[in-house]
Amino acid sequence: MNRGTLTTGISTMLQKLSELFSARRAPAGYRPGVTLEHLRRNLGLASFEQTEPTAARASLDDGSLQLEIVERTESQLLMHLVMTEFVIRVPASTEGAASFELHHSGAVRRTGIRCRQRAGDAALLARLQARLQEDSALHQALMPLDFKRLRIDLQGHQWCVRLEHMGGSEVVNRMPAFRRYIALSRDQRTWLLDTLTGLQRLLRTF
Repeated sequence: MNRGTLTTGISTMLQKLSELFSARRAPAGYRPGVTLEHLRRNLGLASFEQTEPTAARASLDDGSLQLEIVERTESQLLMHLVMTEFVIRVPASTEGAASFELHHSGAVRRTGIRCRQRAGDAALLARLQARLQEDSALHQALMPLDFKRLRIDLQGHQWCVRLEHMGGSEVVNRMPAFRRYIALSRDQRTWLLDTLTGLQRLLRTF
Protein backbone atom coordinates (compact mmCIF):
# COMPACT_ATOMS: atom_id res chain seq x y z
CA MET A 1 0.00 0.00 0.00
CA ASN A 2 1.50 3.34 -1.02
CA ARG A 3 1.59 6.39 1.18
CA GLY A 4 -1.20 8.21 -0.66
CA THR A 5 -3.62 5.29 -0.35
CA LEU A 6 -2.78 4.92 3.34
CA THR A 7 -3.37 8.62 3.99
CA THR A 8 -6.71 8.51 2.17
CA GLY A 9 -7.75 5.43 4.14
CA ILE A 10 -6.87 7.02 7.47
CA SER A 11 -8.72 10.23 6.55
CA THR A 12 -11.83 8.26 5.58
CA MET A 13 -11.70 6.26 8.81
CA LEU A 14 -11.28 9.39 10.93
CA GLN A 15 -14.20 11.06 9.14
CA LYS A 16 -16.45 8.06 9.80
CA LEU A 17 -15.40 7.94 13.45
CA SER A 18 -16.09 11.66 13.77
CA GLU A 19 -19.54 11.23 12.26
CA LEU A 20 -20.22 8.28 14.56
CA PHE A 21 -19.33 10.08 17.78
CA SER A 22 -20.82 13.44 16.78
CA ALA A 23 -24.14 11.99 15.64
CA ARG A 24 -26.98 13.03 17.95
CA ARG A 25 -28.79 10.04 19.35
CA ALA A 26 -32.07 10.32 21.19
CA PRO A 27 -31.56 9.42 24.87
CA ALA A 28 -32.99 6.14 26.14
CA GLY A 29 -36.59 6.58 27.23
CA TYR A 30 -37.19 9.71 25.17
CA ARG A 31 -40.73 9.83 23.78
CA PRO A 32 -40.96 12.45 21.01
CA GLY A 33 -43.99 14.70 21.28
CA VAL A 34 -44.96 13.81 24.87
CA THR A 35 -43.58 17.06 26.28
CA LEU A 36 -45.26 19.00 23.47
CA GLU A 37 -48.60 17.50 24.46
CA HIS A 38 -48.07 18.55 28.08
CA LEU A 39 -47.19 22.03 26.84
CA ARG A 40 -50.27 22.19 24.58
CA ARG A 41 -52.53 21.66 27.60
CA ASN A 42 -50.39 23.98 29.70
CA LEU A 43 -50.57 26.92 27.24
CA GLY A 44 -54.27 26.52 26.58
CA LEU A 45 -54.15 28.19 23.16
CA ALA A 46 -57.03 27.68 20.73
CA SER A 47 -54.57 27.10 17.87
CA PHE A 48 -51.91 24.44 18.50
CA GLU A 49 -51.00 21.97 15.76
CA GLN A 50 -48.26 19.35 15.94
CA THR A 51 -46.46 19.48 12.58
CA GLU A 52 -43.72 16.90 13.25
CA PRO A 53 -43.01 14.37 16.03
CA THR A 54 -40.94 17.02 17.84
CA ALA A 55 -42.38 20.28 16.49
CA ALA A 56 -45.63 22.23 16.61
CA ARG A 57 -47.14 25.46 15.37
CA ALA A 58 -49.29 27.69 17.56
CA SER A 59 -50.83 31.16 17.57
CA LEU A 60 -52.69 33.51 19.86
CA ASP A 61 -56.46 33.48 19.63
CA ASP A 62 -56.50 36.76 17.70
CA GLY A 63 -53.76 35.60 15.31
CA SER A 64 -51.45 38.47 16.25
CA LEU A 65 -48.58 36.11 17.15
CA GLN A 66 -47.59 32.92 15.37
CA LEU A 67 -44.87 30.74 16.76
CA GLU A 68 -43.09 27.45 16.26
CA ILE A 69 -42.31 25.18 19.21
CA VAL A 70 -39.54 22.59 19.03
CA GLU A 71 -38.49 19.88 21.48
CA ARG A 72 -34.79 19.59 22.34
CA THR A 73 -33.18 16.88 24.47
CA GLU A 74 -30.17 17.10 26.74
CA SER A 75 -28.61 13.92 28.13
CA GLN A 76 -27.15 13.78 31.63
CA LEU A 77 -25.99 10.97 33.89
CA LEU A 78 -28.85 8.46 34.27
CA MET A 79 -31.40 11.04 33.14
CA HIS A 80 -32.32 13.39 30.34
CA LEU A 81 -34.15 16.68 29.95
CA VAL A 82 -36.66 17.59 27.27
CA MET A 83 -36.80 21.34 26.68
CA THR A 84 -39.13 23.30 24.44
CA GLU A 85 -37.89 26.18 22.32
CA PHE A 86 -40.27 28.93 21.23
CA VAL A 87 -39.44 30.39 17.82
CA ILE A 88 -40.82 33.44 16.02
CA ARG A 89 -39.75 34.81 12.63
CA VAL A 90 -40.11 38.46 11.68
CA PRO A 91 -39.36 40.10 8.30
CA ALA A 92 -36.38 42.48 8.50
CA SER A 93 -36.52 45.96 6.96
CA THR A 94 -32.90 45.70 5.80
CA GLU A 95 -30.69 42.78 4.84
CA GLY A 96 -27.89 41.77 7.15
CA ALA A 97 -26.35 39.13 9.40
CA ALA A 98 -26.05 39.38 13.17
CA SER A 99 -26.55 37.32 16.31
CA PHE A 100 -27.41 38.43 19.86
CA GLU A 101 -28.07 36.78 23.21
CA LEU A 102 -30.16 38.32 25.99
CA HIS A 103 -29.54 37.63 29.68
CA HIS A 104 -30.67 39.01 33.01
CA SER A 105 -28.05 41.16 34.72
CA GLY A 106 -27.39 41.04 38.47
CA ALA A 107 -25.66 38.38 40.56
CA VAL A 108 -28.33 37.83 43.23
CA ARG A 109 -31.32 39.91 42.13
CA ARG A 110 -32.23 40.76 38.56
CA THR A 111 -31.27 44.32 37.82
CA GLY A 112 -31.85 44.59 34.08
CA ILE A 113 -31.52 43.00 30.65
CA ARG A 114 -28.06 42.56 29.15
CA CYS A 115 -27.59 42.07 25.42
CA ARG A 116 -24.43 40.38 24.15
CA GLN A 117 -23.49 40.32 20.47
CA ARG A 118 -22.08 37.09 19.07
CA ALA A 119 -21.63 38.22 15.46
CA GLY A 120 -22.47 41.02 13.02
CA ASP A 121 -22.35 44.80 12.83
CA ALA A 122 -21.52 46.35 16.22
CA ALA A 123 -23.79 49.32 15.49
CA LEU A 124 -26.81 47.00 15.64
CA LEU A 125 -26.03 46.14 19.27
CA ALA A 126 -26.35 49.74 20.44
CA ARG A 127 -29.63 50.16 18.54
CA LEU A 128 -31.06 46.93 19.93
CA GLN A 129 -30.11 47.79 23.52
CA ALA A 130 -31.68 51.23 23.16
CA ARG A 131 -34.92 49.80 21.75
CA LEU A 132 -35.12 47.23 24.56
CA GLN A 133 -34.87 50.02 27.13
CA GLU A 134 -37.42 52.19 25.33
CA ASP A 135 -40.07 49.45 25.13
CA SER A 136 -41.33 49.48 28.71
CA ALA A 137 -43.97 46.78 28.14
CA LEU A 138 -41.37 44.39 26.74
CA HIS A 139 -38.92 45.20 29.53
CA GLN A 140 -41.59 44.54 32.17
CA ALA A 141 -42.32 41.13 30.64
CA LEU A 142 -38.65 40.15 30.28
CA MET A 143 -37.56 40.99 33.82
CA PRO A 144 -39.65 38.35 35.68
CA LEU A 145 -39.53 35.80 32.84
CA ASP A 146 -37.59 32.65 33.81
CA PHE A 147 -35.88 31.98 30.50
CA LYS A 148 -32.75 29.87 30.09
CA ARG A 149 -31.75 31.05 26.62
CA LEU A 150 -32.91 33.91 24.44
CA ARG A 151 -31.25 34.39 21.09
CA ILE A 152 -32.02 36.88 18.30
CA ASP A 153 -30.52 36.25 14.85
CA LEU A 154 -30.66 38.35 11.70
CA GLN A 155 -30.27 36.23 8.57
CA GLY A 156 -30.75 38.00 5.26
CA HIS A 157 -34.15 39.68 5.35
CA GLN A 158 -35.46 37.82 8.40
CA TRP A 159 -35.17 38.03 12.17
CA CYS A 160 -35.41 34.79 14.15
CA VAL A 161 -36.05 34.72 17.90
CA ARG A 162 -35.40 31.51 19.87
CA LEU A 163 -36.49 31.43 23.51
CA GLU A 164 -36.07 28.48 25.84
CA HIS A 165 -37.98 28.69 29.12
CA MET A 166 -37.20 26.84 32.34
CA GLY A 167 -40.79 25.62 32.35
CA GLY A 168 -42.59 23.73 29.60
CA SER A 169 -39.96 21.03 30.02
CA GLU A 170 -39.72 17.47 31.29
CA VAL A 171 -37.25 15.62 33.51
CA VAL A 172 -36.89 11.89 32.78
CA ASN A 173 -34.89 9.84 35.29
CA ARG A 174 -33.74 6.25 34.79
CA MET A 175 -32.73 5.29 38.35
CA PRO A 176 -35.12 5.59 40.08
CA ALA A 177 -37.48 5.71 37.12
CA PHE A 178 -39.76 8.74 37.02
CA ARG A 179 -40.95 11.47 34.67
CA ARG A 180 -41.90 14.97 35.72
CA TYR A 181 -43.30 17.77 33.60
CA ILE A 182 -42.30 21.25 34.80
CA ALA A 183 -45.31 23.39 34.02
CA LEU A 184 -45.43 27.06 33.12
CA SER A 185 -47.22 28.97 35.87
CA ARG A 186 -50.04 31.31 34.90
CA ASP A 187 -47.78 34.34 35.38
CA GLN A 188 -44.89 32.80 33.45
CA ARG A 189 -47.24 31.91 30.58
CA THR A 190 -48.41 35.53 30.43
CA TRP A 191 -44.88 36.95 30.54
CA LEU A 192 -43.71 34.46 27.91
CA LEU A 193 -46.39 35.42 25.41
CA ASP A 194 -45.98 39.13 26.22
CA THR A 195 -42.22 38.83 25.62
CA LEU A 196 -42.64 37.10 22.26
CA THR A 197 -45.29 39.63 21.22
CA GLY A 198 -43.04 42.49 22.33
CA LEU A 199 -40.01 41.18 20.46
CA GLN A 200 -42.12 40.76 17.34
CA ARG A 201 -43.32 44.37 17.70
CA LEU A 202 -39.77 45.66 18.26
CA LEU A 203 -38.18 43.79 15.36
CA ARG A 204 -40.89 44.76 12.88
CA THR A 205 -39.86 48.38 13.26
CA PHE A 206 -36.14 47.88 13.89
